[in-house]
Amino acid sequence: MTKIKICGLSRRCDIGFVNRCGPDYAGFVVNVPKSRRSVTPEEARALSALLSPDIIPVGVFVNERAEVVASMLNDGIIFAAQLHGSEDEDYIGDLRRRTGGILIQAFSVASPSDMERAAASPADYVLLDSGGGTGRTFDWRQIKGFKRPYFLAGGLGADNLPAALAELRPFAVDMSSGVETGGVKDPAKIEAAVAAVRRYS
Repeated sequence: MTKIKICGLSRRCDIGFVNRCGPDYAGFVVNVPKSRRSVTPEEARALSALLSPDIIPVGVFVNERAEVVASMLNDGIIFAAQLHGSEDEDYIGDLRRRTGGILIQAFSVASPSDMERAAASPADYVLLDSGGGTGRTFDWRQIKGFKRPYFLAGGLGADNLPAALAELRPFAVDMSSGVETGGVKDPAKIEAAVAAVRRYS
């Protein structure tokens, strides 16, 4: 069954929305000032504490110091770290030495070389996206046949999830802007997206 991640949670009501719908993962964008969804580690701690125990909290980071990421993992604020910057093999190795948390490395898919880098990532999972949190899909033909488990992201919502699942069978789907209205999480869209995945799976 394809897993579901709802990302960019920043309000207490967002936690209520996901607790009712029951995705597998909930994402917090941490210390990324350019994102309207960004929260501090302290805010992430407070929000994570409200999550249903069945939902795995994920921290989303862009070139954050390894000690900050490891601290949040080791403190149980998050159980997985999603890396969206220029984090390399050495950075991931450093995190491995500091923590046993799950690591997800994000890749923008624009060419075959991007897929080669994703295939070689030392992270536990990779996330494949159009890049930059644009909320746009990319050409899924570029990733057909990709052999390792991955999170599919980029412009996903209830309307295109059935096609994505039928064509790709990803390990997980990751949604943020596709379940928002006016820049904030929309409970009806979250419910519809979760239901679309559950129906297909």
